[in-house]
Amino acid sequence: MQASVFIGATVDGFIARANGAIDFLPPNGGEPHGYLEFMDTVDAIVIGRKTFETVLSFPEWPYAKPAIVLTSNPHRLTPPAGADCEIINATPLEVVASLSQRGMAHIYVDGGVTVQRFLAAGLIQRIIVTRVPVLIGEGTPLFGPLAHDIRLEHVETRSYRSGLVRTEYRVHS
Repeated sequence: MQASVFIGATVDGFIARANGAIDFLPPNGGEPHGYLEFMDTVDAIVIGRKTFETVLSFPEWPYAKPAIVLTSNPHRLTPPAGADCEIINATPLEVVASLSQRGMAHIYVDGGVTVQRFLAAGLIQRIIVTRVPVLIGEGTPLFGPLAHDIRLEHVETRSYRSGLVRTEYRVHS
C-alpha cells in the first residue's frame, strides 16, 4: 500500500497555530495547487483526533472518500451524519494492514501526530508539502523528533502566483 502526505505548512514549518487554528491557509476557493488531483488518486484518508476536530468545524464534511480517524478514545468521538467515517484506536501498521485487506491501495495521511507516527513506522512513501508564505513563530510543527534520519528524494517543486510553493518528495527506506 502507498501512503502519502499532502499538507500545508508555514514557511517556518508549522501546520497549525498553538491553539490549533489553521486560519493562515488559503481559502478552499483559492488558487488550485494540486490538492483535487491528489485526492483523485487516494482510496481513503487517515487522520488523527485533532485534525478530525478541526475538520468538524468546517461548514461541511470535506471528504468524499472514506476517512479513518485515529484516537486512543474512539468512544468519545462521533462521526458526522452521512460521512463515511470510522473512528478507531489502532497503530499505523494495523491501519495499513486493515485497509489493504479491504482492497485499498493508496491512503492520504494527514495531521501532525498521525504523519509523525506513520513516518516513524516507515509507512510513508510520498510527502507533498505546500509552503504558505507566512511566518507564525510558533505552533504545531510538521515534523517532530525522529529516531533516525529519513532520506528524501526531490521529485518536483512548483510555485504559484499566490506565493504557495509545493514540493514533492519520495521517502527512501
